[in-house]
Amino acid sequence: MAQATFGNGCFWCTEAVFQQLEGVSQVVPGYAGGHVKNPSYKEVCTGNTGHAEVLRIEFDPEVISYEELLEVFWRTHDPTTLNRQGNDVGTQYRSVIFYHDDAQRLAAEASKAAAQESGLWRDPIVTEITPLNNFYPAEDYHHNYFNNNPGQPYCMFVVGPKVRKFRDAFASKLKEDYR
Repeated sequence: MAQATFGNGCFWCTEAVFQQLEGVSQVVPGYAGGHVKNPSYKEVCTGNTGHAEVLRIEFDPEVISYEELLEVFWRTHDPTTLNRQGNDVGTQYRSVIFYHDDAQRLAAEASKAAAQESGLWRDPIVTEITPLNNFYPAEDYHHNYFNNNPGQPYCMFVVGPKVRKFRDAFASKLKEDYR
């Protein structure tokens, strides 16, 4: 198994997307990139810890490649808005790829250049590509949030539409349970 760590907005939304991909065995919401050890959600939400809300994705590269995960990353959030995804505003919601090794760094840089050239977005991509120096799992109640709270208003009006759009775009990459 391999790991990828992405920050592309609220981890409730992004966890619900990546956990549906064939070849992904685990998605853990958490915090990375900050200067406070083992921060709480409340601390991260202040924007003062330097952390981003992220996902640690465990995947089988024989089934889904890092490059395919990057494709999902680019197409399931707006990488052109600095420190913002929709109504979620702050550095904790920044678009960031935390690479685990030099191969991931090179793949992320190439993928970012290709995404910029694709014309999918009018504005320049502001996604950071930086080494993973720390990762702290989020509190238990954040794990599997969308599946555990489908009636919660944020899930109904923000996460649900994002997941439906993702399923339409990546139907061929979904686990059997989600087809």
